[in-house]
Amino acid sequence: MKKILALSAVALTTVAPQSFAAEEVNVYSYRQPFLVEPMFNEFTKETGIKVNVKFAKKGLTEKLVQEGEYSPADVILTTDISRLVDLVNKEVVQPVQSDVISANIPAQYRDSDNEWFALTLRSRNVYSSRDRVGKLASEFNYADLAKPEYKGKICTRSGKHAYNISLVASMIAHKGEAETKSWLQGVKSNLARKPQGNDRAQVKAIKEGLCDVSLGNSYYLGKMVNNKDQKAWADSVYINFPNQKSSGTHVNVSGMAMAKFSPNKANAQKLMEFLTAEKAQQMYAEVNYEYPVKEGVKRSELVASWGDFKADELPLEKIAQNHSKAVKLLDEVKFDL
Repeated sequence: MKKILALSAVALTTVAPQSFAAEEVNVYSYRQPFLVEPMFNEFTKETGIKVNVKFAKKGLTEKLVQEGEYSPADVILTTDISRLVDLVNKEVVQPVQSDVISANIPAQYRDSDNEWFALTLRSRNVYSSRDRVGKLASEFNYADLAKPEYKGKICTRSGKHAYNISLVASMIAHKGEAETKSWLQGVKSNLARKPQGNDRAQVKAIKEGLCDVSLGNSYYLGKMVNNKDQKAWADSVYINFPNQKSSGTHVNVSGMAMAKFSPNKANAQKLMEFLTAEKAQQMYAEVNYEYPVKEGVKRSELVASWGDFKADELPLEKIAQNHSKAVKLLDEVKFDL
């Protein structure tokens, strides 16, 4: 487990533990240090509460189960609705009653039992080659990816990745299993190569002429634009928002929950409330090119340049309810093979 948790607990302030023995909060985070450390530092500056963080790429839910009532964790930060719901299903989180959080986060982006809360939004977009395809029509839908005109032109990461599973789960909610299975078969037949790599690797493949369109989360475009080694990839594509004339573009979230056996419950709630407030939401928007979940918070200048879009308002809980069905369909069509 120590290998899984490669980055060990990090104290983000220099306050001596003895002087604020009770004034601390412990975070287990799948979110990267560069993104969350500035917010934690600001929280400590405002409250005097020290934030201790254990970063990981996997294994945190299992660690919480193993630690049980002896876990030091207060707050869990993660990405994707499936991972948030998994925390609930594994019974390692607890409800949080907060008027502040409820006021800051729209109802469709928080658990009806207040066991998890979204912090940011990210859309699941279609990227298209500027040279070979151009900007897709405003009528473009995810369903169009199964049309014969895209034969041999699509790249994507594994269908079994959480981001794609959630997209498929949302389609099941809208269209039913039979139609979604047919769509998956069509997309699979249109793939230029077997699913592989991450979202940025698909845009790289477009730049190299291996495919013409790809699926990818919105914030990756911001990351590529600001990476000197990847900017050429970003410059080779348009970002498109599917389903603008129907249900809206699929959106997923990053989010948070309070650990079931939080030893610093009051401080944990203070941190959670801080992360939903305008200052932290603005920091999320600027640093990681995500959409703030709190209404009225400005997007980063780059994200704003992509234009407004209609987001799918399907409750995240409904998407989560269809995750196992989505995995089943992906297996049935042998999407990754």
